Amino acid sequence: MSKSALDNIRIILVNTQFAGNIGGVARAMKNMGLSRLYLVSPLCSLAEKEANIRATSATNILENAIVADTLSEVIEDCQLVVGTSTRDRGLSLPLITARETAEKVAVEATEAQVALVFGQESCGLQGEHLKLCNFHAYIPANPEYCSLNLAAAVQTFCYEIFQATEAVRTRPKDYVYQYPESKDMEYFYEHLELVLKQVNFIVPKHPGQMMERLRRLFNRARPDEKELNILRGILSAIERESKN
Repeated sequence: MSKSALDNIRIILVNTQFAGNIGGVARAMKNMGLSRLYLVSPLCSLAEKEANIRATSATNILENAIVADTLSEVIEDCQLVVGTSTRDRGLSLPLITARETAEKVAVEATEAQVALVFGQESCGLQGEHLKLCNFHAYIPANPEYCSLNLAAAVQTFCYEIFQATEAVRTRPKDYVYQYPESKDMEYFYEHLELVLKQVNFIVPKHPGQMMERLRRLFNRARPDEKELNILRGILSAIERESKN
């Protein structure tokens, strides 16, 4: 099994409420060979006894967990970011199952940094976090009761990733597109907004939802590094011409 690919995958928990669930996630990760745990603004403490009890032999994952204030800072070097939620937040992101997620992750993690993002137990991943993702993933389940415990949801995704990673390891290597890091996409969005304001396509006093819609468009399209460079070049050319 390709451990290097698994090492490129991070599990990110946003606003987790209960320390026991973080411990359960750590155990689920270790079962499937994953080790990189990130916590964004947790509402509980890893020092709580329940975290270690639920983690059992995976306390090393808790000890090495990275705690951050925002999602942006822990995905800025990721080329693929998948948000998980049973709820439709109306963001029009491509919707994929846990198995489809694993197939993408297993391929891209051989060359790139990948993140799976999970939301708060009571309300799931919010729109402000999903808009930073490339895909919206879900676990097909009984439509009458499709809400899973956080640790169970992570376990399901990790299992699928573990299986898919082994399958990728044993087949001929496919060409892997080089996608830009999340921070580079943010620079592009800043550049795009600046240029659109310069040419009066966006009126600063009445911007509406134009940038939100454009962000969703490009997140769905997922330009690779070369395509992003082309887009940045187009914006730079527009800037030069608008000054003449």
